[in-house]
Amino acid sequence: MSKTIVVDQLDVAYVPDRLALRDVSLTVWPGRVLAVTGPSGAGKTTLLSAMAGLLRPTSGVVTVDGEPLRDRDHAVARRLVIIPQDNGLAPTLTASENLQVALIACGSAPAEARQLTDDNLDRLGLSGQADQLIEEMSGGQQQRTAIARGLALHGDVLLADEITSELDSANRQRVLELLHGEARRGAAVVFATHDPEVAAACDAEVHLVDGRAELVRG
Repeated sequence: MSKTIVVDQLDVAYVPDRLALRDVSLTVWPGRVLAVTGPSGAGKTTLLSAMAGLLRPTSGVVTVDGEPLRDRDHAVARRLVIIPQDNGLAPTLTASENLQVALIACGSAPAEARQLTDDNLDRLGLSGQADQLIEEMSGGQQQRTAIARGLALHGDVLLADEITSELDSANRQRVLELLHGEARRGAAVVFATHDPEVAAACDAEVHLVDGRAELVRG
């Protein structure tokens, strides 16, 4: 089921009186890819973490189809998937095992998890690395494995945090096409990026500076 995610007057502070996000409001519609841009330290990761239920806002609210988001468990139940900037992979597991563990934890049967794993590793050009340990893979291969896992989870909302930073131009284009594919099936997609060409290929763009958001185009 398609979902709309709304950020309403969001403040986030890691320490008192020092806001990482200031009065941020935005809406991400199903079927759209929203780019979140801005310099390093502008608040992109903080915003996606708050939208994923990983950070509790100081004030303001994140809602999914009008329901306030409580925490990460609630976000998972509402099918909000995040591909984190640090990839979040278990280094001593293989690429295939990283996907299968996540899929089974989210309710897939083992046979289904294996098929989804094979399909999504192939979509990212990683069939040959399926049985390779994460710690033995290059940075770009690890990043693509994390993207494959995020796509395999088939979320209604997909939050992707700087997921093309380690990729060459061909793989960046492949990932952008896959994210637009997620939008076409009805997902709401948020893509934090520092790449202006990637941002320009998204449907809308919000720019963050010093924790404040400005709609560039919508």
